[in-house]
Amino acid sequence: MLAILLAAGLALVHVVAGALRFLDVVPRSRWLSLAGGISVAYVFAHLLPQVAGGQEALHEAGLSEVVGEGHVWLLALLGLVVFYGLERAAATSRDEGDEAAVDRTEPGVFWLHMVSYGLYNVLVGYLLSEGEGGTETGLVLFWIAMALHFFVNDYGLCQHHKGRYDRAGRWVLAGAVVAGAGVGSVARVHPALIAGLVSFLAGGIVLNVLKEELPEERASRFWPFALGAVGYAALLAAV
Repeated sequence: MLAILLAAGLALVHVVAGALRFLDVVPRSRWLSLAGGISVAYVFAHLLPQVAGGQEALHEAGLSEVVGEGHVWLLALLGLVVFYGLERAAATSRDEGDEAAVDRTEPGVFWLHMVSYGLYNVLVGYLLSEGEGGTETGLVLFWIAMALHFFVNDYGLCQHHKGRYDRAGRWVLAGAVVAGAGVGSVARVHPALIAGLVSFLAGGIVLNVLKEELPEERASRFWPFALGAVGYAALLAAV
């Protein structure tokens, strides 16, 4: 029940994020930079150690000989590459597409993003139901990191897709995270597969945060980002 409620909370983030107009400023909102720092801290302090443990899960499943020792890390790299490719597709579509005059992506790129980020959200919802973090406290800390990460994602997606994201995209992503929690409440995926998916998610989170923070035109704020990263890493270490 807690997982379903938390998934509903993440869905609500997608529904309301577009209404938070105070985030749409240059220099970049310190709140978005803080949220990005917290998201990255969760990856490095919690998800990547899980990736290291994922090799053991593959070994227990008898798959380590198939994928090779340490190759579970390549799935984190794959996640980063895939979401970088999605970002470049959106940027190119905005610059060169038929609808470049209104500075938004073409329909095909929009739906490619929605399917990709929808699957990303299904995985997050599933991890909520599986009890990511191991305890209720750990689960709530995971939820906080993902909620703030969703704010960062929503800002970027809204910049790319404009009105399409408000009309349809946010509802697709909100439904996806609830669907993932629903799947997790009735079925369990093999730990070896979860290890691989968590690796992929970690790479995706890192790329999705840094693509919002690094471009010079965003005039991002280093100190809020650093405060979020260091503060949340310290909190995770403490609990």
